[in-house]
Amino acid sequence: MPAHAKQRATIQSPASGVLCDRYVCANEKGISRELTKKYLGKKAGANKLFTTSDVDLTEFTFANGIFCDTKERLCREDRYYGANGQRSGAVSKKYTKALFGE
Repeated sequence: MPAHAKQRATIQSPASGVLCDRYVCANEKGISRELTKKYLGKKAGANKLFTTSDVDLTEFTFANGIFCDTKERLCREDRYYGANGQRSGAVSKKYTKALFGE
């Protein structure tokens, strides 16, 4: 791989129904402070994200661009909307199954 090629961040599944990137961990309910602390350490669990009250932790985008919505119970390749106002990213069967078991 060329030195200038950008590697895509990875998502790990340290336990069934849990996905983590290098910043946060989530389960079927959304981003979780407890899971983040457990799998990424105390420092990651102290992320400002968890102290901000106006952040919706049920819709999130991992570092590799995968977007998950716990209300929809789907993970998609990206978080963008199409001209019709609907999410345009292709459904990621791999990450949907890993997070929601579906």
